Amino acid sequence: MFLTAETQRAQRNTEKDIEPPSRQERQVQDGGRERVEMTIAITRIPAETIARCELTYIERVPIDYTKALKQHEAYCAALEACGAEVIKMHPTPELPDSVFVEDTAIILDELAIITPMGIASRRAEPLRNEAAVARYRPLAHITLPATIEGGDVFRLGKAIFVSLSTRTNEAGIEALKKLAEPLGYTVTTVVLHDCLHLKSACTALDDQTVLLNRAWVDTSAFEGYTLVDVAAGEDNAGNVVRVNGQLLASSQYTQTNAILEGRGYKVCAVDASEFTKAEAAMTCMSLIVE
Repeated sequence: MFLTAETQRAQRNTEKDIEPPSRQERQVQDGGRERVEMTIAITRIPAETIARCELTYIERVPIDYTKALKQHEAYCAALEACGAEVIKMHPTPELPDSVFVEDTAIILDELAIITPMGIASRRAEPLRNEAAVARYRPLAHITLPATIEGGDVFRLGKAIFVSLSTRTNEAGIEALKKLAEPLGYTVTTVVLHDCLHLKSACTALDDQTVLLNRAWVDTSAFEGYTLVDVAAGEDNAGNVVRVNGQLLASSQYTQTNAILEGRGYKVCAVDASEFTKAEAAMTCMSLIVE
């Protein structure tokens, strides 16, 4: 569960890749991990090569890199406005999808699970992010031939939901169960339809409420929870980031955001339209550690 020699070497080699914390009041615990006294958002600045990102369900269109950089800066600023401390890792041009750090780890209260990515072009990404994650959680690893990506996993308290997808296989789900169930989590498989990841279709608004696009996910797994539908015509609006009781959402989906505000949620909306072209959404660009 703890750092392997390979991970320790990666941590030493990539420390320069992580911008220093903006606050000094966090204390270092035994083992070199920092006590999380505020929400941490681990991010990576997009690389200019993002135009070569992997696509599965959408057609490729040009991505304006200058605009994407500005949108990412606004995304990080919004995380900070929601009370998170943002860790920014430097771009990795050799890894076009590397801005989408969510897929490389599954963050639990007790540990972080480093994932074996479901597509070969992204398999170098998790090792590049381990040093940042290891500052806040002990690590466990799922290894090939199992595959699982963080975008296919979300939590409602101690209930974990995970989907089979083009990136996550049965072996990956079984490996997740073996790590999470002994810690008191339940792990439920959700059936997904016609989208990249589970979080493309749905995310948690709080520990009892799910925002979702019913066309993309079988809702039977969420019996007993409150379900909130995205607005008609806003298929991609089911993805928001929970940060300190607030929701970071895409400004593209005005009607869904209005629905959320009408239910009493505080919504911080930013433009992420260039990342939508990369088949990505709001949660894709951060790993949230609480």
